[in-house]
Amino acid sequence: DTCRNFHCKRGKVCHADKQGKPHCICQDPAACPPTKDYEHVCGTDNKTYDGTCQLFGTKCQLEGTKIGRQLHLDYMGSCKYIPPCTDHEVDQFPLRMRDWLKNILIQFYERDLNTSGILTEKQRNKVKKIYQNDKRLVAGDHPVELLLHDFEKNYHMYVYPVHWQFHQLDQHPVDRLLTHSELAPLRASLVPMEHCITRFFQECDGDQDKLIALKEWCHCFGIKE
Repeated sequence: DTCRNFHCKRGKVCHADKQGKPHCICQDPAACPPTKDYEHVCGTDNKTYDGTCQLFGTKCQLEGTKIGRQLHLDYMGSCKYIPPCTDHEVDQFPLRMRDWLKNILIQFYERDLNTSGILTEKQRNKVKKIYQNDKRLVAGDHPVELLLHDFEKNYHMYVYPVHWQFHQLDQHPVDRLLTHSELAPLRASLVPMEHCITRFFQECDGDQDKLIALKEWCHCFGIKE
C-alpha cells in the first residue's frame, strides 16, 4: 500500500494513481465517517459541520476561492449564539487567562509527581517554583480584584505559563509566530466558554499582519520582558 506512510494535510486523503504513485486529493465530505453530536464543529461561515473531516474536506474543495480562504474551524461544538465581547470584558480577560494557564501547569506538575511524562524535566523545574510558592492562589474562579492583586504581587509566577503556552502552540513551523491554524487548537476549545477569546487574539495582533509574534503575545498578557 503506497499510501500507508504517505501523509496529506488536513482535508486531503492519499490516492494512488494507475502507476501506484501516491498523491493527495481532497477528502469527499460526504465520505467522512459518521460522528456523534459532541463531535460537531462550527466553521467561521457559522455553519455546523458533522466533524473536522467534513469541515476541512469542504475547505479543500473550495481551495483557491475567497470562501475557501476564509473558511476555518471556529470552535468545537454546534454553532450557537456567541455574545459580543465588551471593552470591559476584554480588559479583564488576560487576568483570567493568565490564572488559567498557571493552574494548568500546576495540574500537569501534580500529575507528573506520580507518573512523569507530561512536562519535560526542564519544565518541571520551572513549574516547581510556582507550585511551591505559598502565596499562589488555589485553583478555581477568583474575583478580578484578587487576580489583579496577585499578578502585581507575584508577577514572576505568571511569566513562564504565558511563554509556555506560546511555545506549545508554535509548532508548524517553529518560528516565534502564531498563525490562525496554530491558534486554532486553543481558541476552538475555549470559544464556547470564553466568548472574548476571539477579540482578544485579534487585538493581540498589533500590526494586523494575521500573525502573533512572541512580543505581541506577551504584551497582550501584560508580560513586560
